[in-house]
Amino acid sequence: MTISYKAVLALFALALALAGCGGNGGSPTDVVLVTHDSFVVPKSVRQEFERKTGLRWKILQSGDAGEALTRALLTAGNPEGDVFFGVDNNLLSRAVAGKVFDTYTPPALKQVDSAYDLDSKHHVVPVDHSEVCVVYDRSWFASRHVAPPRHLTDLALPRYRGLTVVENPATSTPGLAFMLATIARLGESSWKGYWQKLRANGVLVTDGWEEAYNARFTAGSPSGKSPIVVSYSTDPAAAVYFADRKLSRSPVGVVRDTCFRQVEFAGVLRGARNPSGARKLIDFMLGRRFQAGMPLTMFVLPTRRAVPLPPVFTRFAPAISHPLELPAAEIGANRDHWVKEWTDTVIH
Repeated sequence: MTISYKAVLALFALALALAGCGGNGGSPTDVVLVTHDSFVVPKSVRQEFERKTGLRWKILQSGDAGEALTRALLTAGNPEGDVFFGVDNNLLSRAVAGKVFDTYTPPALKQVDSAYDLDSKHHVVPVDHSEVCVVYDRSWFASRHVAPPRHLTDLALPRYRGLTVVENPATSTPGLAFMLATIARLGESSWKGYWQKLRANGVLVTDGWEEAYNARFTAGSPSGKSPIVVSYSTDPAAAVYFADRKLSRSPVGVVRDTCFRQVEFAGVLRGARNPSGARKLIDFMLGRRFQAGMPLTMFVLPTRRAVPLPPVFTRFAPAISHPLELPAAEIGANRDHWVKEWTDTVIH
């Protein structure tokens, strides 16, 4: 049988169309996780998923959490992968409004603490949490015989002038969480006045956590000048874990009064090429094996109940039993104009 040139072109065009369906260009035997640059999974855990499912787990990292979500929004319905991990409770409403996700309620969700299950329709499910807090360098304060801050409002006191570095909430997820912490703690009528005081007290603003902690914070960099930084409640455990010698006390402390709950979610991307594989990956991410591995890879805490923490966490990471919170709906309704007000107050 002969095939015409036009028929060959038509078949070629059809093959291209089928290959492009779903947007990620992978194979049905692949499952592609789109996430931020901070995502880490041990090789053994990844291999266990692949062995159990027969799927190949690919990871596509797309910048920080905000950048990754922006790309997911721009490709909604024709995604670059099958699962997205890394949207947090402070940006959740933007992802839902942008129709980034399909809905899926995994059986393992019954094992997850309901306090973290913030999306009743389950466009996403909670995978980890880690409270955003003000963190300080213990040795810097001890060597100068200065008491470290204990409360949010302390940062505006004259004795802490020029000592604090924060992240911009327009470009950083911990920066956004800390801005929301000030609103939750001080209320709609007072939070901007507090930031005016911080600005007058010499607060330093960076675009992201990497610069704030690893370049500006005295406990994060030898050239750092700021002994107070906005970071995470798990930092004391991380500082001990990565220390080059055995420590009986963490070199960094947490100002518990400042901590704001941050929850990270995963969901099946709308238009995923491999939705069945996507659901299997989400099931796996809520399983005990993956959940138990997160503390020492991403330094976040599991959302699944009764998952034992590593000893370095139980000893050095403070339990934040009552973090500051705002309802997700309130954040969604006000986030953009709050960020604009913050920018007008602190930057302009």
